[in-house]
Amino acid sequence: MAAYRYLTQHALTGDILTWNLPVGDVAFGPELNGPGSFTGTLEPRLADVLPAFADAGNTLLFAERDDQLLWGGLVWRAEPVGGRYPIEGAGFSSYLTRRHDLHGNLAGRGPYTAADPCAVIRDVWEYCQSVPDGDLGVHVDTTPAGITVGTKEQPYTTKPWEAPELATIVRDMTALDQGPEWTERVTWSGRRPQRTVVVGWPRLGTRRTDLTFTTGVNITAAVPVLFDGDQYAQVVIGLGAGEGSAKVRTVDAARNNRLRLESVLDAPAEKSTDRLAARTRTERTRRQRLGDITEITVTDHPAAPIGSWAIGDDIRVTVHDQWTDFDNWCRITAWTLHPNPQGGQEKATLRLSRPYSTGG
Repeated sequence: MAAYRYLTQHALTGDILTWNLPVGDVAFGPELNGPGSFTGTLEPRLADVLPAFADAGNTLLFAERDDQLLWGGLVWRAEPVGGRYPIEGAGFSSYLTRRHDLHGNLAGRGPYTAADPCAVIRDVWEYCQSVPDGDLGVHVDTTPAGITVGTKEQPYTTKPWEAPELATIVRDMTALDQGPEWTERVTWSGRRPQRTVVVGWPRLGTRRTDLTFTTGVNITAAVPVLFDGDQYAQVVIGLGAGEGSAKVRTVDAARNNRLRLESVLDAPAEKSTDRLAARTRTERTRRQRLGDITEITVTDHPAAPIGSWAIGDDIRVTVHDQWTDFDNWCRITAWTLHPNPQGGQEKATLRLSRPYSTGG
């Protein structure tokens, strides 16, 4: 049986407040392009000393499984509800929702012209942690992106009188066409938890041929497979840069003995015919997949041990139930670990999407 431990740390001083916080009914996990979350219930006997352990908005909380840190974040809420004392937290990137660009252009780091969006995300964290009492000790691990943000005519800027949330700037970067992705990671550095935001391009995660999720092996529950004809198409029309008859245009089509359904891929910044054709083909392949599964619950198993997968990974999922047989690649966009649900076996709930594809 896996051993769990929950630690708390003062957000500014880094002092460890407790090495083993007694908390039950726990659920936690990370997500793609988001901070992830933590919920649990403190034992009632801790009510008198709670501020020392869970000072909301000023305490870091970490979850460890068999000596491996799996999650870290900030405690945002801790208050009694009847005879219970629930505690709620979110990953340390949630701190960016409580900080604003008060100087404009991240205090001179912008405006951005033909800038690497991964570098902009790094600048956001640098700005965030450069002011007094604002340093969470978060490291940012970035990979150079092959796309840019801002042009000479329209640079990416932020205005001090608008005081945008720092989290909004990060969302702007990930919302770019083929923009970067990020998630959070915590690891031990000596006897202190190290906090890292991992920013990747063109993707996070990889295709994992060494792991599988299968009904009757390690899948204990799954939401029904969704068949959505609104998203289906065997013909995709790619529209690129330009106006009128000069617009870059391509069509990718396939016949498969089904009623013809068409979709438009609008890529106004795409000037290359070859690149637009490749993106259109990828989109057509993606849309020809009929049937999606959005969530599964799994147990710890050699086929895919808990902690072996990462956010963004594509893993083969095979689901057999009374309604359908599903066997395809799925991408992990979030996962929530339940260490001891109702005294039973630990489980993990995985949120899934279609597998990663370039240019789609």
